[in-house]
Amino acid sequence: MSRTETAIIELMEGVVPKIKQTGKYAMVAITKHGVEMARSLKKKFPEADLYYMSKFAHGDEEAAGIQLFNGSVRLLFPALFPAYEGLILFISLGAVVRMIAPVLKDKKTDPGVVVVDDRGQHAISVLSGHLGGANELTREVAALLGAQPVITTASDVQKTIPVDLFGRRFGWRWDPDSEKKLTPVSASVVNEEHVAIIQESGETDWWMHDTPMPPSLKIYDSIEAAIEASPDAALVITHRILRPEEMPILENGVLYRPKVIALGIGCNRGTAAEEIESVIKDTLNELRFSIWSVKAICTIDLKKDEAGLLSVCDKYGWEFVYYTPQELNEMNIEEPSETVFKFTGAYGVSEPACKRYSGNEKLVLTKKKSGNVTISVGILA
Repeated sequence: MSRTETAIIELMEGVVPKIKQTGKYAMVAITKHGVEMARSLKKKFPEADLYYMSKFAHGDEEAAGIQLFNGSVRLLFPALFPAYEGLILFISLGAVVRMIAPVLKDKKTDPGVVVVDDRGQHAISVLSGHLGGANELTREVAALLGAQPVITTASDVQKTIPVDLFGRRFGWRWDPDSEKKLTPVSASVVNEEHVAIIQESGETDWWMHDTPMPPSLKIYDSIEAAIEASPDAALVITHRILRPEEMPILENGVLYRPKVIALGIGCNRGTAAEEIESVIKDTLNELRFSIWSVKAICTIDLKKDEAGLLSVCDKYGWEFVYYTPQELNEMNIEEPSETVFKFTGAYGVSEPACKRYSGNEKLVLTKKKSGNVTISVGILA
């Protein structure tokens, strides 16, 4: 921390600054040069809110949506951390480390933090490089300022797979039981140990670098083949629940759940969310499919306000898609029903809705009736 910044922080204690969030990111500056750079960056970075000290006011702040403060910049951070996805700080690195220390929680919730030096020569990824997105934010800020990005995360430096972010841009998530393996598997990846990759479903264009995969990462056609090769670690991408004989691959492995399962649902009006959820869980367990790989519930537009369906989708963060009877009748179905047509105008609901959304003419489960619920299951084409 420079003497100037220390003096600023010490003199500006006492008034708690207020924030008004409108964007995804916050920029904060406490020096004259920092303010000028931040003002320039804001014009190119519309998703960012800008905060700086009143002593550097230009007079156009209200019109420009810039927020001024008179208290200590230190007092901003308890409000900024939970409000924003990322922070871009025109403050020295040492000062930032000291000021954010009291508000740190964990890498799942802390925002990405990027520090820019007072001359705009370097943009530094400081906190939450992966999960918080600081590394990508650092590259973007550096490009806009003409600065040098400074990123120290091993997987980024080595241009390899970031285990804790693998597939996130596609909506993949790791299975909850795999979370404890993220750190040791990451170590195997960056230490260039033998890491097996087995993919049974999901997007295949996950390699993001402009260089070939390192030879330590090896793709196998099956879990059985990977187990036979005795890797040091493994990355497994599948919607399936693994069989007992396949579980050894996860002794030092992370299991990823791609969003590939479509559920076609029909139900009686007023069916409780608990019943719908129970049918879904029971059906997926019978198929040995993971609930974490479900992407959407699909139905007829008559059900677009069905409280039980909306509640289940909201609970799991699933897409809720509905089609008109005409759209459903365009699909080929195995068991068209005159009774269903009489009440809905469609010859089926769960089966054609699932086929239309998944883009797959062949469903894993064509149709099953259970109580008030009818369910179909498909895998995205």
